[in-house]
Amino acid sequence: MIEKVSAAVKFLNERGFDSPEVGIILGTGLGALADEIEVEQELVYSNIPHFPIATVEFHKGKLIYGKLRGKTVVAMQGRFHYYEGHSMSQVVFPVRVMKELGIKNLLVSNAGGCMNLNWNKGELMLIEDHISLLPDNPLRGHEASAFGQIFTDMSQPYDLEVNKKLISIAKSEKIRLNKGVYVSVVGPSLETKAEYRYLRMIGADVVGMSTVPEVIAANQMGLPVSAVSVLTDYCDPDNLEPIDIEDIIATAKAAEKDLVILFKKLMDQL
Repeated sequence: MIEKVSAAVKFLNERGFDSPEVGIILGTGLGALADEIEVEQELVYSNIPHFPIATVEFHKGKLIYGKLRGKTVVAMQGRFHYYEGHSMSQVVFPVRVMKELGIKNLLVSNAGGCMNLNWNKGELMLIEDHISLLPDNPLRGHEASAFGQIFTDMSQPYDLEVNKKLISIAKSEKIRLNKGVYVSVVGPSLETKAEYRYLRMIGADVVGMSTVPEVIAANQMGLPVSAVSVLTDYCDPDNLEPIDIEDIIATAKAAEKDLVILFKKLMDQL
């Protein structure tokens, strides 16, 4: 795996992806931030050596390099999920590549189902902690040791200093930024009423199918990471309605204006 990462990094370096400062992962329906980047280079994943292929129709599958508020960034417009059939090492492959390219901070976004009945869809949640219900871990196997200690400490997976900055920005911009726990499940089917009750019982506020593997990989490599969920649907088991994926995408697109503000303003403080 380390050879594959090195090959991808060499390929990207040769095409102008030079020493980015910040890595960004844009989740389902959350591509508007890419429009704010002064693009210098962009490549579809299929053209990058050893990159998996994005199969989710709502993910464009492009790696973008350029400037955002004066910071050099590399952004994934579309991510990889375990439910697509990728291995965990494939899911976190881009994070390892971005780290080797030189990023000093990783920002992650996702679309998630809101189980906290005090919040509303269309709001944001800053992830303070997570629960993994995925059946595998990106640090399992002998190849993972090439990227750091596999017994990685996860007592504080999300960077406190960056989180404080995001909270301050949200307050000054009058953006509702909830704080809570994200639980990652396999998917791609959504949850039953009983499963929502269970997930809430074990301490989760928001449920999704991503983010945790990338955060684990970032922590292994000593890469500070922060993550924000856009709450795209209301998961009240006592009033559960059939899912409408188009409504989820529309909600994500409507809410991401606040996410764009948070991430853009954060660039000034990193």
